[in-house]
Amino acid sequence: MAAEEQGLPTHGMSRVPFYCGMLRKGRADGAAAPRLIADRGAVCLLDNADGLPYVTAQWAIEEVIQRARRNGIGFAGIRNSAHVGVLGIHLLPVAQAGLVGFAFTNSPAAIPPWGGRKPLFGTNPVAAAFPRRGAAPIVIDLALTTVVRGRIMMAMRKGERIPEGWALDRNGKPTSDPKEAIEHGSLFPIGGVKGAMLALMFELICAALTGSAIGPEADSFFSEEGNRPRIGQAFIAIDPGALAGMDTYFERVETVVSTMLADPEVRLPGSRRFAAEKSARSQGIDIPDELLAQIEKLAQKAG
Repeated sequence: MAAEEQGLPTHGMSRVPFYCGMLRKGRADGAAAPRLIADRGAVCLLDNADGLPYVTAQWAIEEVIQRARRNGIGFAGIRNSAHVGVLGIHLLPVAQAGLVGFAFTNSPAAIPPWGGRKPLFGTNPVAAAFPRRGAAPIVIDLALTTVVRGRIMMAMRKGERIPEGWALDRNGKPTSDPKEAIEHGSLFPIGGVKGAMLALMFELICAALTGSAIGPEADSFFSEEGNRPRIGQAFIAIDPGALAGMDTYFERVETVVSTMLADPEVRLPGSRRFAAEKSARSQGIDIPDELLAQIEKLAQKAG
């Protein structure tokens, strides 16, 4: 719902049938009980136990906030996880606590190593949240592909073609066929080789530090059939008061902001999301009739 409010329908209500399918097919455990499996000072590791990871992600956020307040920095890893939604939304409590937050996740293989044809790294989204004094935080949230896979999935559902430059086919050639891209191909990394290197970095953070699956070991999120993904996430919180101090931090942030906004064509990352959220909370959100009918049918089955 928060994703819908922020104008992100690819990660909003359209994911409800997707999550229900994962539960129905045993790709996620609806009775999973996450647990703490490693705990040392500023860091901890949580086992998501193959559930849908929203509860575990909330726990991880609570942990990094508490640990950053005690130690100046907090790190929480999650293993045996699955699709975690919009990383920037998870980080909002960190910014509201006056802390700087970072979030990482790996995902099923989507990006080939630079020069390769076979997907290895996931889309591997990354997010950051920087609190401001008396204003909404700066929220940076992006996947490491030219477009999020959800947009290609929506094009496939609508029977639309996609622009060249978004995806590669099974032979490593550019394709405008979304079905080929999703089911057999791979996605272009942002910035070419630089994006591929970032994907490698985030794959290692999420898989190696947490002991989680890498991209090729996790079957596609978009198929009801397949294994339990068992990917990893990492959340970090940093207390500015432990470094230059809160006053200096806020002053420097506002200096950057005012310099950016001196150019009338510039907008702050996250500002469009917060504007959409404000509008949605007064006017509601629009759900396509077909999707609403699908969700209602699932609700009837559950009832």
